[in-house]
Amino acid sequence: MQNIEFIIDHNLKEMTEHRTDTLSVACYETTIVHNVHGHIPLHWHDELQFVAVLQGKALFHINDQKIAVPQGDGIFINSGMMHMAEDHGVNENCIYLCLNLSPHVIMPSDLYVTYVHPYVTATNLPFLYIERTNVWGEQILDAIARIRRELVDQVPYYEVNVASAVLNMWKLLIMNGYSLEHDPSEMSRNKRIKDMLQWIHLNYAIPIRLEDIARIGQLSRSETCRYFKQILRTTPMQYVLEYRIQRSIELLQLSEPSITEIAYEVGFNSTSYYINQFRKTMNSTPLQFRRKLSQRDKNQNL
Repeated sequence: MQNIEFIIDHNLKEMTEHRTDTLSVACYETTIVHNVHGHIPLHWHDELQFVAVLQGKALFHINDQKIAVPQGDGIFINSGMMHMAEDHGVNENCIYLCLNLSPHVIMPSDLYVTYVHPYVTATNLPFLYIERTNVWGEQILDAIARIRRELVDQVPYYEVNVASAVLNMWKLLIMNGYSLEHDPSEMSRNKRIKDMLQWIHLNYAIPIRLEDIARIGQLSRSETCRYFKQILRTTPMQYVLEYRIQRSIELLQLSEPSITEIAYEVGFNSTSYYINQFRKTMNSTPLQFRRKLSQRDKNQNL
């Protein structure tokens, strides 16, 4: 079993280039627990994302909402939305198809302004649940699977088939969505949380106080806590701790640094506290986790 990790920058933006050689479109089959963290960590990207759940049930966290998506259904996640995914329930072993595409590939530029841009920038469309029991929902979910096959098989003219399927999917979505809103306060809220997270990701290795995070967001301490609770379902300082754990996982994949060196490099001032918090988050000690990664790499090289 391979553990997968994708690269996220200091602003939580996913850095994976979602495209083939000729198309700004990519479709992956994703098993949530195969990610190195055991879930798909919080991130965002400029691409639009369509998901079709093939097995189990996924729990998506999108901005301040949680949406459970069972086998057979799917979800559309808009550009720039903060989201993460985890298995919903014990031993779900959820698998889904994930279609990512640049908004600019959907239509020619003279139609983009009318039929794409208003939906990408709408503040009331962070996501749209796609039910297979709806005719339009079934058509979108079937199109995701068809695009996956086209990208894998790459028969002659597959690019034309993919482009046609994407255009039809988008038409189905905007015809069956809802009226659009562009709320300046919601746009400001999204910018504040991204600014605070970016600052944390740049400064996680030094001592961080709640006051520091609040200053970046131009909020009071209590408002900062409310933002994090509403959008990320955690406190600011707990988020800092969990982000330090995530960064330490990257270092544990290297053989050189010791556990103590890693602890201090990611901002912990005590090795024992780091080990304690790592165990709570990852259900193993850092050393056990490093050995597991080392064994995985050996198995892959056999």
